[in-house]
Amino acid sequence: MATPSSTVTPPLKDELDIVIPTIRNLDFLEMWRPFFQHYHLIIVQDGDPSKTIKVPEGFDYELYNRNDINRILGPKASCISFKDSACRCFGYMVSKKKYIYTIDDDCFVAKDPTGKDINALQQHISNLLSPSTPFFFNTLYDPYREGADFVRGYPFSLREGVPTAVSHGLWLNIPDYDAPTQLVKPLERNSRYVDAVMTIPKGTLFPMCGMNLAFDRDLIGPAMYFGLMGDGQPIGRYDDMWAGWCIKVICDHLGLGVKTGLPYIWHSKASNPFVNLKKEYKGIYWQEELIPFFQQVTLPKECTTVQKCYIELAKQVKAKLGKVDEYFLKLSDAMATWIEAWDELNASGVVVAPKVNGTAK
Repeated sequence: MATPSSTVTPPLKDELDIVIPTIRNLDFLEMWRPFFQHYHLIIVQDGDPSKTIKVPEGFDYELYNRNDINRILGPKASCISFKDSACRCFGYMVSKKKYIYTIDDDCFVAKDPTGKDINALQQHISNLLSPSTPFFFNTLYDPYREGADFVRGYPFSLREGVPTAVSHGLWLNIPDYDAPTQLVKPLERNSRYVDAVMTIPKGTLFPMCGMNLAFDRDLIGPAMYFGLMGDGQPIGRYDDMWAGWCIKVICDHLGLGVKTGLPYIWHSKASNPFVNLKKEYKGIYWQEELIPFFQQVTLPKECTTVQKCYIELAKQVKAKLGKVDEYFLKLSDAMATWIEAWDELNASGVVVAPKVNGTAK
């Protein structure tokens, strides 16, 4: 495996945190060591807080379990999901960095068509540091990549682009399918490597997967709430979908960009489709009403910050989706609680006492 030169400072080394939700020892980090070892990790331990999670030597990390979440947030900890990877968003909240990369612990380093290891983090950084083009589609995809440009007919007034808030990466091997698709295509694997990055157009929603995702925390962080999922909730596996619909509506309103495509990771393990169906089945029905809601929702011009946008969205969720199921009344309240907790934790001068390398400071 190629190892980055020790004389070269990794990009955004002091400006980016890697957030990993987990219930198991993080042996998978050994494969990522050449690409992650210079960055700070925030590990959010789900499930039994008395269990010890082992992290390979040499990584700089903070680890938080449910007891830590309760200690830090107090009553507002109710907005953080339990027994679900949605707990990762706590890591977004406690980070003090400008950028976040989040990855699942069953995601390994993929290879490009030449057999070279893909530095997924580096590609995400490249995506975030170059503009997006949500207002007019470029048929050569990302015009800012080397070897590409704006095609004939692209308005010159739009060629500066807009800041990129989100970089959504993809997966080789096990695709991110829902349970019904898993059941009818149990052996399907993704081997198609498409060398492309594109901006998702304004007004277009997309299914955001949280297992290979990067974002600019300063631009969109308060909206990256993964909802109420898992233990005690009637739904699971829609945490990243919910966050994706919310951030896309807010990015469109604030004039920010969302990219999808490269980089790829190798998704190693298919989850049980029968367990998934149990978690997803209400969401499969509900999304037929959720999608039209997000397609039609509008935010008033007074909503000039992510927080204001998100609070307004929470109000509209309560007013319009509360009729679908009472779960959305609870989710709306949790959205408001999330923003309160975010603002309190990120107020000037507030310092969280982290567990650095597994030991409370």
